[in-house]
Amino acid sequence: MILENTGIEDVVIDLKPLDHLTGKHAFIRAGQWDYDRVTYDYKIESKEKNITYYIRIQGYSIEGDVDRGNAVIKLMPPMLGKHYYPHGVEYGEEEGFPANLVERANNIVTKVKDEIQQYKK
Repeated sequence: MILENTGIEDVVIDLKPLDHLTGKHAFIRAGQWDYDRVTYDYKIESKEKNITYYIRIQGYSIEGDVDRGNAVIKLMPPMLGKHYYPHGVEYGEEEGFPANLVERANNIVTKVKDEIQQYKK
């Protein structure tokens, strides 16, 4: 599900401070990038068997190159997804996300947004 009106969609920020800030808040980019795009995931464990939730923040380069570390990234609306082992992550509204999980996800994204504000272009 798309987390709407979080305040980070359409933010433009340099890659290096973005990597730092997302990492500080336990979002992991790892190998989830290519030359034009970045994806940061935050893992939320679930008491449900074989279910894990993820908050995903994505962005794409409007200038520079992610591989070279000189990219300027424009962020997209964050998403909340549900991972079904072994099939993968689903981001649809029909996944039936609990209200407390959606609230938690919005709070986590808000913390990232508050820090990103000082670095946005």
